[in-house]
Amino acid sequence: MVQNVLAELLLPFLGTSLGAGCVFFIKSGLNRAVQRSLTGFAAGVMVAASVWSLLVPAMEQSADMGRLAFLPAVIGFWLGILFLLVLDRAIPHLHQGASQPEGPHHLFRDHTKVRT
Repeated sequence: MVQNVLAELLLPFLGTSLGAGCVFFIKSGLNRAVQRSLTGFAAGVMVAASVWSLLVPAMEQSADMGRLAFLPAVIGFWLGILFLLVLDRAIPHLHQGASQPEGPHHLFRDHTKVRT
């Protein structure tokens, strides 16, 4: 059992580490079209994961509420959106290609800013 748990923890860790490690092999940067395609693919994977792994199980668990079974999932969904909007306003960050940071005034140096 301990071996199964270790394997189930290490497999995602290794996949994430290897995927992130590929950045070190890309020295010259990616073509803009390839970069946009990969970003779109990642966004699609995250949307699918949130729907099938979070929203659908939340609605199934609240099925005994009858017609209002969707309500906990909808409330949680909108609370998550509001939380991300608050973080966007509260954390200083610099978008790619932008010269001015967004968020509150800060005293951070360039290398400590969050780049998105």
